Amino acid sequence: MDALISTSDPDAAAAFAAAGWAFWALLGLCLGSFSNVVIHRLPRGRSLVRPGSHCPRCRRAVAAYDNIPVLSWVLLRGRCRNCEKPISWRYPLVELLTGAAFTAVWWRWEGQWGWAGAAAGALTALSCVAFIDCDTFLIPDELSLGLAAAGIVFAPLNPTLGDAALGRLAASAGGAVFGLGLCWAVAALGEKAFGREAMGGGDIKLLMGVGAWTGALGAFDTMVLASFAGAAHGVWLIASGRLGRRDPIPFGPFLSGGAAFTLFYRLPFGFPFNL
Repeated sequence: MDALISTSDPDAAAAFAAAGWAFWALLGLCLGSFSNVVIHRLPRGRSLVRPGSHCPRCRRAVAAYDNIPVLSWVLLRGRCRNCEKPISWRYPLVELLTGAAFTAVWWRWEGQWGWAGAAAGALTALSCVAFIDCDTFLIPDELSLGLAAAGIVFAPLNPTLGDAALGRLAASAGGAVFGLGLCWAVAALGEKAFGREAMGGGDIKLLMGVGAWTGALGAFDTMVLASFAGAAHGVWLIASGRLGRRDPIPFGPFLSGGAAFTLFYRLPFGFPFNL
């Protein structure tokens, strides 16, 4: 169908391509809006479906015309229409990040609808993990274990894990096991070295999920990137007086960011020693 359009009518081909980009961007914005619901409700054990969207301050239901991703927040100037209390800037941020992630997925794997949808879903889950861990220092099993299961289920579609479907499946399962073992080993060594918990069980299960999507090398790359970014962030917080030396920081956001990068691109083997 794409080839037929491109050869018969260049204008129609351009319009078809633009529609594809718009579809993924808008879908990402809408799922970003749902991600805000997940981030707020899942760690509190509340239903993701009922009640519908409402203001967290006055509890009044949000009308459909006030629930348009990003646009409604801008038009309302970041305030609830009913109580006029501020609505966090994080709501449109999550929507924009998810829209950008979906667009990036389509840019990377344009035409691969099945895999693009799966990868976009994984990035959405990683975004939810990052914000929930920032808020609560917890990573829900529904997201970490869900990522692991989904990574294996969609492995036959995953072009980053090889060519053959069975080989991809084996790489996904092996990556999950490797990610689990790697993070457990790092957590155990950290606890022995520092005399306190270095990483929680949620981080360990999350890297297992990452390995299911990116394989063993991807899990290793994610740990490397997350460790460097987390250490740099911790040093900055301590230097600026915002954090004590023994105060914990959530590691999930760094694992999620590293995993998002690794889903698109694997680091050269041996990084950073081969720079």
